[in-house]
Amino acid sequence: MSTATTSEATFARGIHPPEEKHLAEGMPIEILPTPASVMIPLLQHLGAPCEACVEAKQEVAIGDKVGEATSFISSPVHASIDGKTKKATVATLPNGRHVKVIPIKAAAEQSISGQDLFDDVFGGEWPRDGLDAYEPDAISKAALEAGVVGLGGAAFPSHVKLARNEETPIEYLLINGCECEPYLTADYRLMVEVPEAIITGTLLAKHATGAKEAIIGIENNKPKAIAALRKAAEGTGVEVRSLKTKYPQGAERQLTTAMIGREVPTLGLPLQVGAVVQNVGTVAAIARAVLRGKALTHRVITVTGAGIREPKNLLVPIGVSYQELIDYCGGMTEDAARVISGGPMMGFTVGHLSAPVTKGTSGITVLTHEDVKKSEETACIRCGRCVDACPLNLVPTKIALASRAGNAEVAETYYLQACVECGCCAYACPASIPLVQLVRIGKIMLSNK
Repeated sequence: MSTATTSEATFARGIHPPEEKHLAEGMPIEILPTPASVMIPLLQHLGAPCEACVEAKQEVAIGDKVGEATSFISSPVHASIDGKTKKATVATLPNGRHVKVIPIKAAAEQSISGQDLFDDVFGGEWPRDGLDAYEPDAISKAALEAGVVGLGGAAFPSHVKLARNEETPIEYLLINGCECEPYLTADYRLMVEVPEAIITGTLLAKHATGAKEAIIGIENNKPKAIAALRKAAEGTGVEVRSLKTKYPQGAERQLTTAMIGREVPTLGLPLQVGAVVQNVGTVAAIARAVLRGKALTHRVITVTGAGIREPKNLLVPIGVSYQELIDYCGGMTEDAARVISGGPMMGFTVGHLSAPVTKGTSGITVLTHEDVKKSEETACIRCGRCVDACPLNLVPTKIALASRAGNAEVAETYYLQACVECGCCAYACPASIPLVQLVRIGKIMLSNK
């Protein structure tokens, strides 16, 4: 049983991009006023899409199910406001996917809003004792019914990770509090403001999975978050560990290596080395689902960047538009050039600001013309910097050039599917080759075949 020490708490390779956390890290979480309408996508998670379970012009209350999960790897979706449904339509998400959505027009009077909403989601007491009374299967089922998915960005249905598998016992529950993506500070504010919910959720997830140990990993550029969680974890057996600040420290394979010293196999999962990884926001949502029976209807999002007038961290209803969040933050500056869903390393450029926020939306980053200024693409000189940076030790240029040539089979031989599109290679490339975009094209070609 090999466990990394604090001095070794990192992974091989990676990069150190400018953090830019200062723009929003000092902004406490605000509650977005109830929007006039929302659009609830029926696919906002990894796996199979939901099937609508409401009709047009149906009255719904916050937390009512509007989309039913259709397979094990799926997750239901719920109304995030009180109101009346409209006819189902289609919206385009920032990742380019066209998905069916259920529009909901807000009722004039909302059953809960403002500070009452925040208290309902994160406030009150979060018990530490007596949690073993919950059956492990009941915890997993509660997460399923509440539509809880990974809130770090991957949006993998949480009930799947919580379900015990006697053939592959879990030794470690690893909680990701790194938030290594530049600019984003939503997880940081959760750790500082509501650490108790995170600790309770961690204890429930530990019990559900049967893990022997629970460790929360936080990059050492977040000392206030480390202090808050260590205080909240006193007497619980949950360890809060400081990790080196490096991108992508929060990726689950790299986090597993940094925290327990075990290498996840290429194309493999942490499960194969006795670990389950969850995000801090995810375990807080698990706590709410289990203890309060409440669905995942809201999440915290960072709206930030030099191109936004008033960077903020906001508690928002799922399905609100990007435009509404930007407007609430004072709008964009005159030199704003690009809106990104997520952060600049792994995010997607937003094509239209009417796109709805999903469970996997961790932030909105607005970059200026100066931010996006880049040198003209030149030829690859085989310098190897992309290989030196890649946290999975792949050869990104081989994958990308094969994709550009339309040869997905060759790209696959270089482990195209193993790439997590973290962007380290593109950041390090002196030729400014759009490596991540080419990788994504290769994956599309492969899936089409």
